[in-house]
Order: sequence, then structure tokens, then C-alpha cells
Amino acid sequence: MITIEQTEWCCRYLTDKLNTLVKSIGPIRIGNKEQFPFGWRKAAKGRTVWRILEEIINQNLEVLHSDLGFSIVEPSPSEVSVYDTRLQITNNNIDIYINVKSALLGGRTNKDDISKAIGLQSFFSEDIRRQLFICTFVVDFNDEMYIDIKECFVMPISWLPDIYVNPSNNGNLQSSKYKNIDNAIRRTNQEFLIELEDEMEVARQKRINKQKKLS
Repeated sequence: MITIEQTEWCCRYLTDKLNTLVKSIGPIRIGNKEQFPFGWRKAAKGRTVWRILEEIINQNLEVLHSDLGFSIVEPSPSEVSVYDTRLQITNNNIDIYINVKSALLGGRTNKDDISKAIGLQSFFSEDIRRQLFICTFVVDFNDEMYIDIKECFVMPISWLPDIYVNPSNNGNLQSSKYKNIDNAIRRTNQEFLIELEDEMEVARQKRINKQKKLS
């Protein structure tokens, strides 16, 4: 059994090490002014560079894992997994999984997709001790066609203060408060799984009611 205190320690460790990683990566060039004569335009969004950012984070974690205090850095083998990378801290056998997100510096607060609820249910049902963290890298789009990663916010997914499952067919867990650890509700994975399954049932009933109205 993993305690809330252990989750909190892992969260602090990840926050420190991922922000150290951010500093080592530095600015990321996407192009130049000749290639982008009108600048970023509509491309100046976090989701535009998410896959590039994910790959940069993964590759640099692998290269610098020893310096950052990780004994294992293993990218997810699946494109549809609820996590991007599995980690283990040196001399610590807790399995840590990170889900890499990007956010625009100064952007609006929205209810964003976190992961598919059914995937999270399966993930924790397989091993309730797993520690899954949402790692949000805040990016700024430089006028010289660089992307600057400003910092990384880390939130245990089980501590999300707002657990909501979209009743649409994709059934995504959504949250608007996943960037601020000060808003976290400290839960065990077991408590989170119960709340998630309750929200999945609410979403299911909403879908049924909507279908009845349309029939």
C-alpha cells in the first residue's frame, strides 16, 4: 500500500527533477523568420507542440536519468496509454508514471482532457500501488521562433480536486485544476478509483438519458 505521504514525497521529487530537466533543455528552435514570415499565428498553442515536447522530455530523461536520480526511464510502448513514461527513483521501487501535458504561458483556465476514464480504471485496477502524475510543462512562444519551457507543474492524478467524466462517447476524465498543487485533495488511489467509477456511472446515465430523449 502506498501512503499519501509517499505520494507527496514522489510529487515533490518529480517537481524538483523535472524543473532541473527544463533548465538543462533550454530553448527549442522550431524554425526561423524566413520560414515563418508572419510568425506563429494560430500555431502559438500548447497542443501544437505537445508531441514534440513529449519526445524531448522523454529523450532527455533517458540521457540524464542518472544525474536526475532515476534508475529506470521507460517510455510507454503504446500510443493510447494513460501514461507517457514509467520511472523509478534510484533506491526506490515505487513505480512512477508520468503523463506529459503542455500549457501556454498566461493561457486561460479551461476544463481539459486528462485521459480516458476507462483506461484509468483499468490502469489502477491492475495495480492500485501505481503512482500516476500529470506533468504540465508551461511553454512560451518566442518571437524568434523558439519555444521556451518555463516550468513544470506536477499533480498526482488521484489528487485532482475536480473529477469529471465527459458523458460523450470518448468518456474522458477532465479537469480545470490540474496545474495547481495547492488546490489538491489528498486521496489514496483507492479513494480516487471509487470517485472515478462514481463519475463514470453518472456519465453513463447521462448518455442513456440523452439517447432516450433522441429516440
